[in-house]
Amino acid sequence: MTIELHTWNTPNGRKISVALEEMGLPYKVVPVNITKGEQMAPGFLKLSPNNKIPAILDPEGPDGKPVGIFESGAILLYLGEKTGKFLPKSLAGRIPVYEWLMWQMGGFGPMPGQVHHFIALENEQDRAYGLKRYMAETRRLYGVLDRRLDGRDFVAGDLSVADFAILGWAWRHPRHKVDLADFPNVKRWYEALMARPAVKRGMEAKLD
Repeated sequence: MTIELHTWNTPNGRKISVALEEMGLPYKVVPVNITKGEQMAPGFLKLSPNNKIPAILDPEGPDGKPVGIFESGAILLYLGEKTGKFLPKSLAGRIPVYEWLMWQMGGFGPMPGQVHHFIALENEQDRAYGLKRYMAETRRLYGVLDRRLDGRDFVAGDLSVADFAILGWAWRHPRHKVDLADFPNVKRWYEALMARPAVKRGMEAKLD
């Protein structure tokens, strides 16, 4: 059964297309053009009550019944549970996955997202304060990630949904004005992930 991925070409959308490709799940993209406000449409609101992309509709959910899921972190955990892939079976193994997934959701997403907002403003005075504040915090978060990846291939042991979540935002490092050469462990991790065929397919999937 084909999963519907309701999304647009954003870091949060890429998290899910990468995960679906890595997990080998069939899916089709249902574009939600956020530049035209389609995320506010009543039909999408039924699937995603927070009016944010991405959301999925799995026709073969728990007990074989259709299920809709919103919030990218919740989607990644659901897909990991559904497939048994990229989510450790033991609680001890899951703890770092949970930690780094929540780290991404709470910080390495909202903060670079503010950079995206302020960098697009035309008025230099409007831009200056926001960019100084959020670029500094974004670089701090890259530093946290770099230290975590020192001596590790992935953030939580084996490759997991936490890596997919973080990759969706690291993909936009040029827009964050971050040179990955400043964060060599992140650079190594990023290049290794981007070289994976399924990640490549997920990044190239047409989401808009």
